[in-house]
Amino acid sequence: MFSVMPASAVRIRDLRKTFGPVEAVAGVDLDIGDGEFFSMLGPSGSGKTTVLRLIAGFERPTAGTIELGGRDVTSLAPFDRDVNTVFQDYALFPHLDVLRNVEYGLKVRRVPKAKRRERALEALRSVRLDGMGSRRPAELSGGQRQRVALARALVNEPKVLLLDEPLGALDLKLREEMQVELKSIQRRAGITFVFVTHDQEEALTLSDRIAVLDRGRVQQVGTPAEVYERPATEFVAGFVGTTNRIGEVCVRPEKLHVHDGGADGADGPDAGDRQALGTVAEVVYAGAVTRFVIDLESGERVVALEQNLRTSSMDVLGRRGARVRISWHEAHEFRVSGAGAAPARTP
Repeated sequence: MFSVMPASAVRIRDLRKTFGPVEAVAGVDLDIGDGEFFSMLGPSGSGKTTVLRLIAGFERPTAGTIELGGRDVTSLAPFDRDVNTVFQDYALFPHLDVLRNVEYGLKVRRVPKAKRRERALEALRSVRLDGMGSRRPAELSGGQRQRVALARALVNEPKVLLLDEPLGALDLKLREEMQVELKSIQRRAGITFVFVTHDQEEALTLSDRIAVLDRGRVQQVGTPAEVYERPATEFVAGFVGTTNRIGEVCVRPEKLHVHDGGADGADGPDAGDRQALGTVAEVVYAGAVTRFVIDLESGERVVALEQNLRTSSMDVLGRRGARVRISWHEAHEFRVSGAGAAPARTP
């Protein structure tokens, strides 16, 4: 007896969108699972926001199909799709208090007053804003306004929540706090999040899987570990984190170890490690870590990242101009090309 595979929350096939002579989306295929936190990552102009707008129905595709829960919605209006969208600017009504902002979508759908009040209060509890329903948006912090926008989207119980760089307007500390909060909210809600960002660290932190886009095309889809440790193309290797090319292989900065030039024994490389000699061109002290820029004898320039476990800024800054030996494990090498990549070893 054959088992039936469940429908994807979002299924996209050969999706294309042109604006005049510009092909913003150039044949995208994606399958996004139920309850998945799925991120679309890429630089400005990569097509990620256009794909999101096509899923939402704010744009009509030039070609291709979009299915939500197995239903073809390619030609449907936004209000006929079981999705909600959260934008970077929150789009809250300044003249309404928090509770009425959250209730608004239910009111438009003519949900009875008692029922919509109950659902709005529950939505506020889900984003940890109990007791703040009477405040106006102007009386809230940036993070609180972001959570109101999430509550307003979640109260409609969509199958898919689309988020267009929702943390982009927040300062760094608040952004990091909201990343943790956002993932927690998604797990509690149990619905599919499709998240657009240009921030590599944010995508790696939040996502179950990531699609990396460039020039309207998907370069790779995978878990954060797969995308980071085994990038499929040279673009992915360079865009997601920093990549050192040493001869025919690539190594991430944190996989390189820096030793004194003639070091051996306890402070030297492990037996069997790959090695190269070079000179420290620059030292960047960043508190918890130090970034060493090293010119190798072979002509390449590489970056090594080390934690400051037992060193101070004076210790590491004194290594500028020093002769050093770098080492790395063969298992941490990978290979990339413009067309694709094959990892040298499984990390």
